[in-house]
Amino acid sequence: QVRLVESGGGLVQPGGSLTLSCAAPGSALRNDPMGWYRQAPGNQREFVALIDRSGTKDYADSVKGRFTIFRENAKNALTLQMNSLKPEDTAVYYCNLKVTAGDFWGQGTQVTVSS
Repeated sequence: QVRLVESGGGLVQPGGSLTLSCAAPGSALRNDPMGWYRQAPGNQREFVALIDRSGTKDYADSVKGRFTIFRENAKNALTLQMNSLKPEDTAVYYCNLKVTAGDFWGQGTQVTVSS
C-alpha cells in the first residue's frame, strides 16, 4: 500500500552530476530505513546506499566519496546526490523502503552516463 516514486534521472556526461529523489505520495516516510539500489541490463540489482533510523549511512565501495544519501523530511523524500559520474554508473536506480511488513520499491529512474 506504500507507493514510492523516483525522479531526477537523465543523460549526463562523464564527470557530471545528477540528483535523484524518492517521494512517497500519501504515506509518511518517517525514519524508516531507506536505500538506493541500481540495476544495469543483464545484471542483478545491486546495493548503492542506505540510511537507517538513526541517520547512519552506508555506501557501496564503488560509489563511496562520490554519492551522498540524505533525507529531506520537509519534502517527505529521500535524495541521492551523485557526483563525478562514470559510465559504469549507468543503470535504472530504485528507491527502497524497509518496514516491519516488508520491503517496498519504486518503479525506477534511468541514469545514463555517456559522452
